[in-house]
This record gives sequence, C-alpha cells and structure tokens, in this order.
Amino acid sequence: MSKGLQPTSVSPDLPPRQRILAAARELFYQHGIRAVGVEAIAETALTNKMTLYRHFGSKDDLVAAYLQSLADEGDARWEQLVAAAPDDPAAQLEGWLAHVEAIVIDCGDRGCAIANAAVELRDSDHPARRVIEDYKTRKRHRLIALFGAVGYAEPETLADEVFLLCEGARFSNQCCAMLVGRASRLMSMLRSLLARHPRAT
Repeated sequence: MSKGLQPTSVSPDLPPRQRILAAARELFYQHGIRAVGVEAIAETALTNKMTLYRHFGSKDDLVAAYLQSLADEGDARWEQLVAAAPDDPAAQLEGWLAHVEAIVIDCGDRGCAIANAAVELRDSDHPARRVIEDYKTRKRHRLIALFGAVGYAEPETLADEVFLLCEGARFSNQCCAMLVGRASRLMSMLRSLLARHPRAT
C-alpha cells in the first residue's frame, strides 16, 4: 500500500472497472481527490495503471465517473422515496425528512463526498463539475416539485431555503463537532421552516 494510505476493503472478486471505482471512492473520500494519484488507486484496486487508463482515459474521467456513481445513488434514493408513497406527496415529504435526518446522523467523518469534491474542483472546466452541478440542480427541482405537490404557495423559495439549510448542516458535521444534537436541531429548524411557509389557497 502506498505511503500514507490505509488498507481498504476493495473486493478482488469484482471486475476491474468496478474495483477501480470502489478504490477511487474509498481513497478520494478518505484523503481528497487532489491528494490521491492513479498509482495508489490502481494498487488499491489490485490492478495497474494500464488497466485503469483502459477503463478511464484520465484521472479526471475517473473522478467524473466516481461522482456520477454517487449522483446515481442519490437519484435512486429519491426514486425509492417516491415509490414508497407514489400518490401521497405528504408521505413523500415525511420520508424525505427521515432520510435527511439519517444522513446528518451518519454521513461519514468527512461529510458529503459530493460537496467535498465541489470544494476541491473549483476549475469550471473539470468534467466532474458538470456532474456535480447537474446533480444539485436535479435535487433542487425535485424539492420544488415536491413542495408544490404538497401545496406550498412558493415552492421555489422554500426549496432554496431548505437546500441551503441542509447543505449548511452537512458542512457543520465536518467543522463543528461541538454542536451536540445536530440532527435534532436540523429537523426542528426544517419543520419550523415548513410550518411557516404559506400554503396555496
């Protein structure tokens, strides 16, 4: 294992592409995207750089694929929330609130992987930037649609306020460990915000 990197749990039974993505996911999250080179990823994935570049043309392409896999998981979780109550927007909202609470309680030592990547990849030309921006845009649009379906009069405004509140809560997990009871505080603030917003007449 390369100097400074901890052993990981990548399964040798996975196909090469999946092993590479799994290794990138662990190493990028633990150490940051800029700090991890392709040699370390290939070594962790039990392969070599030639195989890595055969599946991903560059490190940037691998980073974009890594973030796309995270975005796909986020999209799938949202679809699961909708499928659990397909004709009941209020129940979907309650399901989403429970999901948010679970994320804040257990979101990992370094917070949100996608948010971390957005901070590191400030270059607007990086192919992963579009992945991040598209995912965050989809999240906002889904919240707007959900709040509109529930009956809020200003779903766009509410979605923006909720979005900013949740993003701030995730960031506080990384830099404000002294804030005991973050999850309960966030849920209280979210429910207060939802209660204060006007409903359509």
